Amino acid sequence: MISSHRPSRLVLASASPRRSAMLGDLGLRFEIHPAHIDESLLPDEAPEAHAERLARAKAVTIAKEHPDALVLGVDTIVLIDGRVLGKPKDVPDAEAMLATIAGRTHTVCTAYAITAVDAGIEHVRLVKSRVTLRELSPERIAKYVATGEPMDKAGSYAIQGLGAAFVRAVEGSYTCVVGLPLCEFCEDVESLLGEDWLASITDAGGLRP
Repeated sequence: MISSHRPSRLVLASASPRRSAMLGDLGLRFEIHPAHIDESLLPDEAPEAHAERLARAKAVTIAKEHPDALVLGVDTIVLIDGRVLGKPKDVPDAEAMLATIAGRTHTVCTAYAITAVDAGIEHVRLVKSRVTLRELSPERIAKYVATGEPMDKAGSYAIQGLGAAFVRAVEGSYTCVVGLPLCEFCEDVESLLGEDWLASITDAGGLRP
């Protein structure tokens, strides 16, 4: 059902330059207000539930400060063998992560929450993609980590950057792997607010029909 009290603006509750760039590529006007929350895994919490909880917490935290806005909170995790790979703590950790996923297929889960207090909207969705990397030698891994690119990325690689050279296949949403599933996000916003809402916050040349 489309909300009768529509938000006046879009707020991204993330400092991620990748997510900002993706929304910008659509021509959307938005504000950035990063949410600072405890991202620790709870005891016995399933990885997918963890990503959903964090996305919701980020959106709700900022939505309380901006009740007239549609707030977008996002969280991405990488899974292999039931283990969550977050952002590396240091260079050895990044190298170890890449050694673990090289030559194998892993799952990338991105959860996003869209919340608008005044409009009474709170919606969460989880999108999964499978990514296969080619085999990588320890020397190749070390050279890549030395570029610094992996250090703020879940799983220690950037599919939209130098890490693209290592990706053999993607099954599912490419933008999910980058950090925000754009097709699903736009689909949900249009369902909740109408097909014209994104166009109303879009600069010329963007999503306007």
